[in-house]
Formats: sequence, C-alpha cells, structure tokens
Amino acid sequence: MEREDLPALRALGFKDDELKELGLWEPVTGDPTSLAEMYLRRSKKKDTLAALRAMVRQMCAQAERDRIKIRHVWFEQKSASKAYVRREEFEKSTAAIAAGLSKTLYVFKTSRLSRRGMGQVGLLLDTFEERQARIFVVAEHLDSRTSRMILAFLSEQARDQAKDIAEFTKLGIDAHKAEGRWPGGVTPYGLECPKGTGKLRHLASEYPTARRIAECLLAAMVPAKIADMLNKEGKRTRKGAMWRAQTIIHLAKSVSWAGLIPNRERATDENGNPIDKYFRSIEPLMDAKGVPISGGEGVVTYDEFLKINALISGRSRAASGSSIGNKRRGVRQPVTIMTGLFKCPHCGGPLGNGGRNYNCRNRAVMGEAACTGAATTRPRVDDAMAQLWTGHILQLAPDSETIQNIARRWLSYQDPGKEARKRQVSAVLESAVGREMKLQKEFFVLQKMSEEQFESLREQVAAQIAELKAELAQLSKEADLSPLMDPEALTAIWNSEGMEGRRALLKAAVKSVTITPAKHKGDRTPILDRLVVTWRDEKDPAALAAIDKAMDLVERTRQTAA
Repeated sequence: MEREDLPALRALGFKDDELKELGLWEPVTGDPTSLAEMYLRRSKKKDTLAALRAMVRQMCAQAERDRIKIRHVWFEQKSASKAYVRREEFEKSTAAIAAGLSKTLYVFKTSRLSRRGMGQVGLLLDTFEERQARIFVVAEHLDSRTSRMILAFLSEQARDQAKDIAEFTKLGIDAHKAEGRWPGGVTPYGLECPKGTGKLRHLASEYPTARRIAECLLAAMVPAKIADMLNKEGKRTRKGAMWRAQTIIHLAKSVSWAGLIPNRERATDENGNPIDKYFRSIEPLMDAKGVPISGGEGVVTYDEFLKINALISGRSRAASGSSIGNKRRGVRQPVTIMTGLFKCPHCGGPLGNGGRNYNCRNRAVMGEAACTGAATTRPRVDDAMAQLWTGHILQLAPDSETIQNIARRWLSYQDPGKEARKRQVSAVLESAVGREMKLQKEFFVLQKMSEEQFESLREQVAAQIAELKAELAQLSKEADLSPLMDPEALTAIWNSEGMEGRRALLKAAVKSVTITPAKHKGDRTPILDRLVVTWRDEKDPAALAAIDKAMDLVERTRQTAA
C-alpha cells in the first residue's frame, strides 16, 4: 500500500530512497496530535523544482524535531492573492485539520500560505484554535499558538507585496505595449512573433492564405463563402481544422491582424474587482497623440482593417428583444443600386428587386387590394439613372450642397481610415483641453502646485493641443472634388465602383425616384422620360409656397398697420 501523495512527490523529482529517508514513503496513521499536513505552493513555473524540494526537506526536518509525522503533502500551482482563484489543495489541507485527521499544518513561509491578508488568515486561525490545532511557518519559525500577532502582521505584509508585484507586472506590460512590443498570446493567422523580438512579422506558411482572405473581405465577399472556398481547396486553419464563417469574422475584427497592439480591457467580478480575464477591444492601443501603436507587420493595413469591419458591420444589426449577450442578426444585402430609392407611382411604396425587374413590393406581398402595381426592367433603369446622375452632377457648382454631400458620404466610404483618424484626434484634443482646464484650476484656484511646475506642465499640454489642432485642420481639409467636374473622370468613378459604391454615390445626390405609370401595355416611352428624380439640392415646392404665403401675410399686415 502506497501513499496517496506519492505521484505528486515523484513529480517534484524525489527519488524513492530519499522519500524513505524523509519519512514520506509509507502511509502513516496514529494519534492526530502526532500527525501533520504539509502544504506546498508554486506560484509560477519559474519557481524551480529544486527550490520546491528544498522546502519539503526543511519542513520534514522541522517535523522530525517536533516528533511529528507528515500524513499528506498537498502541492499545487496557484495564486494565493486572487480571491477568485480557488485553491483546491489548500482547502483539502485545512479540511483535514478541521476533520480531526491531524493537528498541525506545515507551510514554508507566510506568503506561501496566503497573500490575502488577515481577512483569510484570521478566519483560518480561529478555526484551528477551535480544533486545538496550529499552523507552523518553518522559514520564520512561527507557531500560530504563540505568535498569532506576528503571523497577522506578516500575512498583511504578504498582501501588500502581492499588490506591488501586480503593479510592477502591469507597469512592465504597459511599457512593452507602449513601445510596440507584442504583449503575448496567440498571434493572428498569417503572423508570428519570433522569440526575443517582441515584434509581429509575416508567417511564410500562412501569410499568402491570410492575405487572400483579406482581399476577399475587401471585395465584400461574405465570410461563409470565403470559408467554403478555402475548405474546398483543402486549406486548413493553424490547428488543422476546417474554416468557419465565425473564424473569418474573429480574424477580421482583430486589430493585431493589422499589425497593431490590441487595447485589452480587464474583466471584473460582481463587486468590481479585476479577474484574470481580458476582452480585446476592436480599437487599437493609442499613444498620447491618439495614433495607433504598431507592433510590427500586419496582414492588412489599418485603413483596410477599418473598411473590412465597416463592410461586416453593414451586414448585421443589433437583435431586438434579446437581453443575453451582444446578439446581432444578419441584414439582407441589396443587390440593386435603386433599393430604398425607387418608389411606386400608385401607392408610394418601394419598388424592389423582383428578379429581372423592379416591381412594387406592396403588390407582391399584399396583393392587388393594396396596390395595382408597377414594374419595369432593372438594366434599363440602372443605365438611365447612371446617365441622369452624371448629367445632374456636372451641372452643379463646386460649392453646392450635393457636391459636399458626396464628399462626406462617398469619400468617407472610400477612405474610412481618414474619418476614423478625425474622430480619434477630436477625442484626444477634447481630453487635452480638459487636462489644461484642470491644470489651471489646480494652480489658480486650489493652489496645489508651484509656479515653476505649473509652467512646465502648461507648456507640455499647450504644445500637445497645438499639434492636435494642426493635425485636425489638415484632416478637415476638403477633398479634391475636381474629378466630379470632369465628364470622363466622373464616368470612370461610376464604372469603377461596385454595388455599394454606386449606391453611396446615388444616395449622396438623390432623395427618391418615381416612375410614371405606363400609358398602355407595351408603352415605348423612353425610360428617361418616365423617371421622376427628386434631387437633394432641389427646393421643396410646398416649403417654397408656404414661405411665399407667409411673406404675403406679413406684407398685408404691414400695409394695414400703416
């Protein structure tokens, strides 16, 4: 019959002969006052097995001096400072004391027992006192029966040390991240972080496939179709599994895929205390100027990353009526450029995609009682709208509202990185202005700092504000709209865009389009003559009539008063 803790002792590197010499070879029984539990904790893997074996030898030597035999050695590798970490072996060792199996618990140091202070150690001492048991700390020669106050002080000291260790660790991690060093963990598909470099670089075996995925996403291909294509070609993930749509989405939403340092947010428990769980934000870590911090090479650029995520977000919406998680539902993507703009002449409802035609959706869904219906072929309407749009844009002045609208909508669609950078700079500028106001309050109102310190800090904040204002002014400059004034360039812009791009161009200039009813079956009236376009820069006739009526009323009132 062998001891229950023999596998753990052998895992620590003890030979059978040494275990026999230490009295840890055969199971022991007897009076609980002559038996003891031994608790051994390894906080990190860097604690060598040789050091752990030395601790066991010293505790066994103390037990021999006390003429006590070790009933069981409890070993685990867990943190002693985190309240949310359950230490099963520690609980078993104290449970054995509470059950009356032994009367002594040997630990090497107070910090090995607990780093949670008297909140935990005090309750443990009360329990042991009720059982007429004790804790003996070998390295510090402390017996809980005679040195309770000292043990309480050392347990609080161990708790403070744990806070310092956590603070220094966080400081080191933050410093590495600020320098653009990879914080650790699994790198995104297509990238690697060679040991000792701290920088991301392309992984030759994965990068071609990763870049192909990125190009498919930029071409607005849905993740499910990309996964199906890769699986048919026999391509597999890093772990050898088949590709899934969700895998593609997770990859696309990782800022590390763009070679940037991720901004991790630490999760908390119900009381607001941090736990060992982190959530990686879709936003990258920014420096003091609001610029994303690069961690090396990426599969995509930051601008491509923003465009991919804008395309993915546009295909889903927040699910209503669900209180569980961050649920989203897919949105059916339009396959026509006129979706949402084309209106039925009879009921005013939408003329939507009906295969080869645009037809009244109210008639298709609710029948003839809802609308008599209207239909026309898609290609000729799309071609006609391209002509009407081009002709209308060329007639406008460069400073017209429609041209500026195109600059805001279409150019932001083309260059999402610039728009995102403008938002980031604006947020950082607002924060810097707030710090400047707080600094002035600290000096002029509260008088908490010297004039030299105030001037030094004020100059730094003022320089940052001036730099941010200059960058924001540069980003806010109007884009070059000269291509919108040239017929050939304008046509080239339209032809170069896909469905989403053409829809963005139309929406920037068009409110709605209505088709006049056909005069008879087979009416050959040119489609250009039947389309009635309401442009965004047109004045509302009803509003103009109301203004004229109001002006007439004002004039009559003035004449009556005269």
